[in-house]
Amino acid sequence: MNDKRDFFENAYEEYLNANSPEMEANVPIPGKERIVAVQKNNDGDIMAFKTESGRELDYLTALDEAKGGKLANIDVFHKYGRDIIRSEPDGIKENNLDNLPEF
Repeated sequence: MNDKRDFFENAYEEYLNANSPEMEANVPIPGKERIVAVQKNNDGDIMAFKTESGRELDYLTALDEAKGGKLANIDVFHKYGRDIIRSEPDGIKENNLDNLPEF
């Protein structure tokens, strides 16, 4: 039984060390744009996004582009009865959408 546990632990460690999130977060992904800034309303909710090319996207446009796979490192999930945009969980707080600079 310990052999299986050791095998699983070694495999998991290999998985964790295979690709550093810090390295992947800044690697350009062909055909996808990164979000580099956000605009928030008075409640602190994100309502718009700015891409690395300078495009400014309202929430619904960004949602459509994220669903279409056009935005890098962005996930769409369903919560509170609607679709929500969030950054991929990669362990890097600095690139979380809430922590990006405002425009």
